[in-house]
Amino acid sequence: MPGVMLVKVKDSDDGMRLNRWFLKHYPQLPLSRLQKLLRTKQIKVDGKKAETSLKLAAGQEVRLPPLDDAVDVVKPRGLSEKDRAFMLSLVIYKDDRIIVLNKPSGLAVQGGTNTSRHVDGMLEALRFDRDENPKLVHRIDKDTSGILVLARDRTSAEVLTKAFRERDLHKTYLALVRGVPGKDRGEIKAALEKIGEKSIVTAEGKKAVTGYEVLDTAGKQFALVAALPITGRTHQIRAHMAYIGCPIVGDDKYFGSRRERYANLSDKLHLHAYKIDLSEIYNKKLVVRAGLPDYFKQDLNTLGMQFKE
Repeated sequence: MPGVMLVKVKDSDDGMRLNRWFLKHYPQLPLSRLQKLLRTKQIKVDGKKAETSLKLAAGQEVRLPPLDDAVDVVKPRGLSEKDRAFMLSLVIYKDDRIIVLNKPSGLAVQGGTNTSRHVDGMLEALRFDRDENPKLVHRIDKDTSGILVLARDRTSAEVLTKAFRERDLHKTYLALVRGVPGKDRGEIKAALEKIGEKSIVTAEGKKAVTGYEVLDTAGKQFALVAALPITGRTHQIRAHMAYIGCPIVGDDKYFGSRRERYANLSDKLHLHAYKIDLSEIYNKKLVVRAGLPDYFKQDLNTLGMQFKE
């Protein structure tokens, strides 16, 4: 039949459900139209009738009839050379499975209300030798700087998503806080409940545990703290540090009306995802570190505090 195409399933799509395969490659083909084409045997896989739930295997051939105007594939927004260069400048580690970025404070990971510029919208710049964008597998707050891990294929995305969910990947954050914790190291155990845009310590909340260690102090006024989230609640470190009376410098959300403007210090949030241990999924030692942003380093210097990266 004129116009019929045979499209081979790529290795990167191995195991993908047929409906998701169409959503990926032909995003404007309506589901109702897809179902009708399958029902009338106009779409086949390896010459056989297929259902939307069929899991594809690499190397199989999908028979496509002429789709005419039903498929007007959405072309990704062309990135400016400035955005491409910016995204490439964030890369601190890359291999066949992952890309690790050092995300700056103020850049959102994904879009939302009044957010048009974000990491997710610029992933095209990080394809390198691949024909598809890398995938988000976790998130950090817009105002938190530091490590953001991307998966370069679907299999790696599944492994990483599971590892983040099950807390197999150990992350260390650095926080400049107002005040000094009572102990040099310990654990903050306080259940958190998400209410609106904040996480609040409540008896009815979900279990939340953050390990911490004081790395340096500026008298009794400030401390540099390494924080290790043992659980993964929303804003966990920010809420827990405020709970023990040591809110993070620049954190308007959890400092509230008590917030002071510190002379000569940046107003940005001083919370940085500094280190991640990926050894668990690589079966060998692999630790990636993200350098502190300039404003953070400058403020440590202003306070006479030190951190050796």
